[in-house]
Amino acid sequence: MKLYEKLAQDIEQQIRKGVYRDGERLQSVRETSRQRQLSVTTVVRAYLLLESRGLIVSRPQSGFFVSLRRGAPEAPPEAPEKPRPIAISASVDVSRLVLSTLRTISAGGAVPLGSPYPDPAGFPFEKLNRYASAAGKQASLHDLQNALPPGHPLLIRQIVRRHLDQGLVVDPGEPIITVGATEAINLCLQAVAKPGDVVAVESPTFYAMLHAIERMGMKVVEVPTHPVHGIEVETLARLARELPIAACMVMPNFQNPLGYRMPDERKRALVELATELDIPIIENGVYNELYYGDAPPSTLKAFDRKGLVLHCSSFSKTLTSVYRIGWALPGRYRDQVEKLKFLNTLTTPSIPQLAIAEYLERDGYEHQLRRLRKTYAQQASLMRHAVARGFPADTRTSTPEGGYLLWVELPPQVDGLELYQQSLERGITVGPGYMFSVSNSYRHFIRLNYSSPWTREIEQAVATVGKIAAHGAR
Repeated sequence: MKLYEKLAQDIEQQIRKGVYRDGERLQSVRETSRQRQLSVTTVVRAYLLLESRGLIVSRPQSGFFVSLRRGAPEAPPEAPEKPRPIAISASVDVSRLVLSTLRTISAGGAVPLGSPYPDPAGFPFEKLNRYASAAGKQASLHDLQNALPPGHPLLIRQIVRRHLDQGLVVDPGEPIITVGATEAINLCLQAVAKPGDVVAVESPTFYAMLHAIERMGMKVVEVPTHPVHGIEVETLARLARELPIAACMVMPNFQNPLGYRMPDERKRALVELATELDIPIIENGVYNELYYGDAPPSTLKAFDRKGLVLHCSSFSKTLTSVYRIGWALPGRYRDQVEKLKFLNTLTTPSIPQLAIAEYLERDGYEHQLRRLRKTYAQQASLMRHAVARGFPADTRTSTPEGGYLLWVELPPQVDGLELYQQSLERGITVGPGYMFSVSNSYRHFIRLNYSSPWTREIEQAVATVGKIAAHGAR
């Protein structure tokens, strides 16, 4: 843990224990620097981290103040003391329900609090389209042939370099370009499991994982997942010794919907367990670039020494969702995934690959990412405060460390699906919790999207959803 993170943790504990109360002023930066024998920069970073978590606010010329509004969640949802029942499905059938929900979420004119997609206004469409236009005019037969697996070498080179910059050494022969991360996940699952096999997932989990399992006629076992530490490795170990688990699918960084960043020691433990039991892990890393801290998160792939981690990602959450360009790093299953890619979709269009490769090389992708990270971190704090102000007093929220999604636990008597339907009648969408499990474990949960610019319309929409929830809690 870095010095500023340790300081932030200490101050947060003092706030939670009531040492500092709502509205009280913290020690000044210089006072804390002198008292703790830390640099001013370290203290400022700690205070900014606390501010991004919605625990304090800065007031010009006055300092930093505790800002726990009435009804604010005192802590993220905790794993229950007793293990939750583990849902083992005979089959998975959530796709029709999710499709119906997503159609209404994308309906024109609705406030998209329930959308799974980032706000497209933050993407550099014009620049990418210019590169795509130039690539189309200059495309040769050779470029068109590069649409075949594994993909265009210029884009593969850029992907390998980005991973290297983040501390993950990737063999240039490993990546396979796919039609978004969804295809990468489907191909990887198809490579490691067969119809009827049992696949372990987090609970709650992103519904695209469930769709992949459903599509291939597999079974799912839901493993309890801590809102801070991630999937319960100990429970997974017990289940893996009781059930013939063929694969495990996880999202260790900024998980959808919980938003946590799995600690490195837990990542290492998960990979060690998989290595011991020879269980492949499909790692969904689509949000890895959207971290709020100073450094990118580690990946499960970085701890893998046996080629058991199949890492999947895409540019859809950070650059453009229109081009649908993703990739897989399939480890020891690389040849099988490449073959399945060819059999399933034959090619990935080369012009979008070239456009993205040119943008990555020439046009300031890091600047684009820094802007998105800063925006999302600020809007995460705004959304949490808005929920704290407008929702029932015993509502609790996640504490996202990246991405653009907030998981909200409502009072038990509030039905998330009814809240979704009543909100939709008022032109607002939310993501009902039932989409994130094959069981009914998250009936009183919803997911909110905060990627859109914070406007009066968004703030009023959150307040309206809160009023509906408050009425249902009576």
